[in-house]
Amino acid sequence: MSLLERLNNDMKQAMKNKEKDKLSVIRMVKASLQNEAIKLGTKELSENDELTVLSREVKQRKDSLHEFDKAGREDLVDKLRTELTFVELYLPKQLSEEELTEIVKETISDIGATSKADMGKVMAALMPKVKGKADGSLVNKLVQQHLS
Repeated sequence: MSLLERLNNDMKQAMKNKEKDKLSVIRMVKASLQNEAIKLGTKELSENDELTVLSREVKQRKDSLHEFDKAGREDLVDKLRTELTFVELYLPKQLSEEELTEIVKETISDIGATSKADMGKVMAALMPKVKGKADGSLVNKLVQQHLS
């Protein structure tokens, strides 16, 4: 089942169950996917494009969550946490820190990176492998740790 079909099914279920928050998030994600398809000039997005959109949605919410938390806006923080929970349901299973560390070590040895100067090369090779499965900031932190 494609992501769009899954979203449509979940949207119908949310309507039946009168889950306004979930319905709102699903509609936002669907709109983002449709906007991306229009931007790319295609009728259907590839799985990779869908992952990109979902990752962007998660990142936006995490960034906003951080800002609202700093400003002490607990009402908005709670709302965003709920939204984030719903969006993350559509992402693939996230890698654990141990699994991610193994992938980082493997990539560093494949490239032959030895110092922080090779950070860009490592990240360029690593990010496609973990796209949608790990937070970019965590990946960045682990690469820095292993290159120092």
